[in-house]
Amino acid sequence: MASTVRVIVIGAGFGGLSAARALERPGVQVVVIDANNFHTFQPLLYQVATAGLDADDICFPVRAHLRKRRGTRFVLGAVTAIDLVDHTVTVDGDRVEHFDHLVVAAGSVSATFGVEGVDEHTFPLKTAVDALALRAHLLGRFEAAAASVDGDIDLGIAVVGGGPTGVEMAGGLRELIDKVLRKDYPELDLRHVPITLVEAADRVLGPFHPSLSEQARSALEKRRITVQLGVGVARVEPDAVVLADGRRVPAGTIVWATGVSGSPVGALLGVPLARGNRVPVAVDLSLPGHPNVFVIGDLALPPGTPLPQVAQPAIQGGAHVARQIHAQLDGRPTEPFVYRDKGSMATIGRNQAVAELPNGWKFHGFIGWLMWLGLHLVELMGFRNRANVLVNWAWNYVTYDRGSRMLLSHPPEASPHD
Repeated sequence: MASTVRVIVIGAGFGGLSAARALERPGVQVVVIDANNFHTFQPLLYQVATAGLDADDICFPVRAHLRKRRGTRFVLGAVTAIDLVDHTVTVDGDRVEHFDHLVVAAGSVSATFGVEGVDEHTFPLKTAVDALALRAHLLGRFEAAAASVDGDIDLGIAVVGGGPTGVEMAGGLRELIDKVLRKDYPELDLRHVPITLVEAADRVLGPFHPSLSEQARSALEKRRITVQLGVGVARVEPDAVVLADGRRVPAGTIVWATGVSGSPVGALLGVPLARGNRVPVAVDLSLPGHPNVFVIGDLALPPGTPLPQVAQPAIQGGAHVARQIHAQLDGRPTEPFVYRDKGSMATIGRNQAVAELPNGWKFHGFIGWLMWLGLHLVELMGFRNRANVLVNWAWNYVTYDRGSRMLLSHPPEASPHD
């Protein structure tokens, strides 16, 4: 290469950082752009929301991750325009960055599916800010109930979505209430706080083997969580979820954990988007007609069966596109992306999880839970984060306590979007 080649990576999530790491080599300058200066380990957001961990336990500074990579730098800001003709990316409306190759790894956002009331009355769980807002709301409601003389604060909770996020959230909420808040609020009778999990499909954890879905459903119900299957949500009211069959699920807190949509950054590419606002890409994850532009992770829709919108396709896609960019620079042809399924896991709570490996092996109960703990601990970014999470988990397990219960403001009636 006669001159330095500039590669811009949009997004510092699993896919973006995977690409940035793999792209590094002499003659290649990598620029990572993200609206946040930290990477979030999203699989543990529910533990932040349920006071098991704090946000800085699962977030890691992007600059700290990249500082040993001399050919890589970080730009903080929101991407507001992409020009595929002039090969430029605009940040925050006025800063222009030029690229030779572009990797779009902007991820996804929570999807409302056009259901009335979702934006106004529910809490999504997609970012660290979401998790902290939900935690503040939950604690605020219990404080308000403790101070109420009329007993008119509804502490019931509805979780919409029976995927891993919804299942883990419901289980985490029950443990928080039963093991911690019942001791914190002796003036309240918290023995029968209702938690309802609503799933439009006929089983929870749809991508898992049916036997594991049944194990998860049974574990949830043993924890006194009502599992409502086979009916969608018609609308959301300030104090209830209205189901498609007309029934109402009263709830003072409603968590929206069903589905995601491609990041709005995808629309900046100027190409027709597919279902879920995903960007159709070629077999090598390049943008058709633009071989120097790649889209990976939740935002990408390659030919064939849609890839799951979880961490592994993004991580593998990031490493893959880095190899394809290197191949282009070396004059070699690109290769199709082949996703290698490494299995799926979900936890329902203490001593209970389900795990399915690519070879067909299935685990549940305590063994599945240990596997879940080990995998998530290893995948966390940064030794400090791993150490903090391990200590917190050990403390929680031994004492049945959770340390992250501070209310930094006083929102007795915090709304989903305050």
